[in-house]
Amino acid sequence: MMTRGLMIAAPRSGSGKTTLTLAILAALRRRGIAVRGAKTGPDYIDPAFHEALTGHASPNLDSWAMPASLLDTIMAQAAHGGELLVTEASMGLFDGLLGPENARGAPSDIAARYALPVILVVDISGQGQSAAAVALGFARLDPSVRIAGVILNRVGSPRHAAMATQAITATGIPVLGAFGRDAGLQMPERHLGLVQAREHDGLAELAERLATQAERDLDLDAILACAAAPAFTSPAPHAMTALPPPGQRIAVANDAAFSFVYAHIVAGWRAAGAELHPFSPLNDEGPAQDCDACWLPGGYPELHAGRLAAATGFHHALASFATTRPVHGECGGFMVLGQSLTDAAGQTHRMTGLLGHATSFAKRRMNLGYRAATLRHDCAIGRAGTTLRGHEFHYATVTDAGDDAPLADMRDGYGAERGMGGARRGHVSGTFFHILSVHHSGQ
Repeated sequence: MMTRGLMIAAPRSGSGKTTLTLAILAALRRRGIAVRGAKTGPDYIDPAFHEALTGHASPNLDSWAMPASLLDTIMAQAAHGGELLVTEASMGLFDGLLGPENARGAPSDIAARYALPVILVVDISGQGQSAAAVALGFARLDPSVRIAGVILNRVGSPRHAAMATQAITATGIPVLGAFGRDAGLQMPERHLGLVQAREHDGLAELAERLATQAERDLDLDAILACAAAPAFTSPAPHAMTALPPPGQRIAVANDAAFSFVYAHIVAGWRAAGAELHPFSPLNDEGPAQDCDACWLPGGYPELHAGRLAAATGFHHALASFATTRPVHGECGGFMVLGQSLTDAAGQTHRMTGLLGHATSFAKRRMNLGYRAATLRHDCAIGRAGTTLRGHEFHYATVTDAGDDAPLADMRDGYGAERGMGGARRGHVSGTFFHILSVHHSGQ
């Protein structure tokens, strides 16, 4: 069975891509189509919604952070066994770094590389016929990116839809549906984006409502007809994994406070023969003592700081584990490895104290962007000298840096130096950035 693919993109963030993507996934699955999801860029929240609606992990595809061979591996895995792969774009379709060409981290890089037809979601609130200029401009900007059709979003009335539809179809671009405004379909948000799928009450009911509206407002047959077989080279039999597993048996914190794990990282570890063993710090569980590495992912520890502070069993078990085996924390996990975490209300909570820093969510400052980190020490995520590419997105600040050895020399997506980052003490390491892949020179 040949999997076909398409991309759901938009002119800008906030256009409703995620809602439309979920509506299409839900409606097609209701039809019995074996549908899969993927996401461009480093976002880790939307893929969890894709997975909840399709029943399959939704990987990330990032042209800046991932070498071509890894992208091809992930694309092949994402498409395997499905009839349709729906890739949701991040940001605006052409948004990314200024360079290098075809590796800017832009959704258009992925659409061009895999010849994915793009369905453009255009929010027409506040405009009518002018939407045609937006659609036509996107269709003509880059010949390597094909706009297969447009979905109108946040339509106010049938006349409103008719105004935009007539103008857009006159340019030769088909309109594949007009999604009406419905405040009840708004996805709840918090500071890093949407509330996590695992915390969303009534997600199954929402999926049903989205599917019903998609059947009413979208031409699903025309959307399916837009899809095409992704143009990718089959990966090599021993294709590079994104990140070598830190151990054979990896204890992974997994609950509402620790949930940001990239699907392609997990898939790569399992393909390399590693076993993942989840545990819940919020339930006062520690890593299994028969594991040989521990991973504390990002998440929302600031929302659960009191429970984490009271989880003394978790604290003691992790401290015991770290005396002989590697422990690594990303972003939220890094915060929990520190001495304390101050929540948004200004209350300070004792954390595990395996590293010396203190963090605060009361003193908010957004940190956002690509990161390249060259390790200064051997640790759970690589040998000294290894360069990792990833992404940083958090509002927490370091209020006390502590006196641990810095873990890595940091640069941004343009190669500009950002000083030293992360921390290491004994077997324990942590960073604010989320790893997407190991970077090899020349890639």
